[in-house]
Amino acid sequence: MWCWRLLRACPAPAPCGPVRPHSALVRMIRILEGELESIRGAGTWKSERIITSPQGPHIHVEGSRGGILNFCANNYLGLSSHPEVIRSGHEALEKFGAGLSSVRFICGTQSIHKSLEEKISHFHQREDAILYASCFDANAGIFEALLTPEDAVLSDELNHASIIDGIRLCKANKYRYKHMDMQDLEAKLQDAQKHRLRLIATDGAFSMDGDIAPLKEICQLAQKYQALVFIDECHATGFLGPNGRGTDELLGVMDQVTIVNSTLGKALGGAAGGYTTGPKALIDLLRQRSRPYLFSNSLPPAVVGCASKALDLLMESNAIAQSMAAKTKRFRSKMTAAGFTISGQDHPICPVMLGDARLASVMADDMLERGIYVIGFSFPVVPKGKARIRVQISAVHSEDDIDRCVDAFTEVGHKHRALP
Repeated sequence: MWCWRLLRACPAPAPCGPVRPHSALVRMIRILEGELESIRGAGTWKSERIITSPQGPHIHVEGSRGGILNFCANNYLGLSSHPEVIRSGHEALEKFGAGLSSVRFICGTQSIHKSLEEKISHFHQREDAILYASCFDANAGIFEALLTPEDAVLSDELNHASIIDGIRLCKANKYRYKHMDMQDLEAKLQDAQKHRLRLIATDGAFSMDGDIAPLKEICQLAQKYQALVFIDECHATGFLGPNGRGTDELLGVMDQVTIVNSTLGKALGGAAGGYTTGPKALIDLLRQRSRPYLFSNSLPPAVVGCASKALDLLMESNAIAQSMAAKTKRFRSKMTAAGFTISGQDHPICPVMLGDARLASVMADDMLERGIYVIGFSFPVVPKGKARIRVQISAVHSEDDIDRCVDAFTEVGHKHRALP
């Protein structure tokens, strides 16, 4: 209705008579209103709660009384509001300004950008790295630049939307294998032998299910069929593996994974930014041909400063990352004992499987009333019939925080008959 009011409010020149909405605009609004109503009717409408405090395990939410326990942030290491990370952001802002007003190759590369790229490649033990505005951009920019119609890309069917969209942009021959199904991947690799390059693309840790890709087996198949391996490590960088380097370190295949894409916007400070790290020749090519890199402004200095300090803290000590395992086990075991089904493996992403989209939504609302911030996930974010509440454990959650969350889930689960 806003568009009608707007049109009525715009005075028309006298000779033209009253303003009438364009028929195409009317048609579009009717279509959109129908789509929006169908989303509401399906119980999959996504509302945005407003946080009035810094990100952390304890937050304040508009419309809620007192402090709220946050169990749905990607703030795995609790660095989003770490005082040293914030201080580093302030220092970069003061020294290098608010932004570059440019893309990298024109006048948008500062010393701090190059320094951060060097830290990233050193951390992942790769030759070079390139920064993007987000990992979504990194995934959108790599496949089109690397692969041609002579090549093939083989993608796990449950890969993140950004990987799927990035693959759509390239002209390579596309194969989709069943989720973590090595028999199906091998069959697809056999069929793809006719192509010049073969690239296996997978999430290292899958964000909706909390399961970890079988990288050992994937790398064995890659070696057998002369393929390259690409992993998205957004939900692994910083806390999986002995030193937090990710799933390739966790599973002992760092020397067999060719390309790593990941984010600065989760465990590494939580602000923004993504990157690709791998062979220098690939990174050089991306600087020349990757469209999101060539046509997007450089990362703001404050974001670079925060991420750089987060990496410093991580490389100085793995104590924070190692604290995740015990807290994750505590939540998963207590929730399972209460009667809930928790998807995935030993990952701090702990999806509480409910099935029904409305149930996930109302349970999440009731959890907030009990001081626990969680969100229901439903179609199209997850497949129909597999709605869930995704809980995420952070290194800065206490045991009492975790126990409060489990108690609230148990109470709400009984209320809505989600538990026997």
